[in-house]
Amino acid sequence: MQSMSAKDAKYGFGRLIDLARSEPVVVEKHGRPVVVVLAVEEYERLSVEAKNSGSRSTRAPAKSAAKRRGIRGMERV
Repeated sequence: MQSMSAKDAKYGFGRLIDLARSEPVVVEKHGRPVVVVLAVEEYERLSVEAKNSGSRSTRAPAKSAAKRRGIRGMERV
C-alpha cells in the first residue's frame, strides 16, 4: 500500500488518482494516516463483500462522522 502526505495529495491530485487505481493509497496528515483512497472497483468489491457477510459495523461510524460534519454520502450523479 502506497502512502503520501495530505500536502502531496492536494498538489498532486492526478498522481493520487493514478496510484489509487492500482492500489489503495494512505493519505497522512502530520505523519498520521487519516484516509485511504482506492479505486471505485475496489470500493464496490468491498461493499458487496461486506453486504454478503452481513457486516455493516465498519460503515456506520463513517456515515455518522460524515453527517456530523455535514458531508453527503458518495452519490452517483
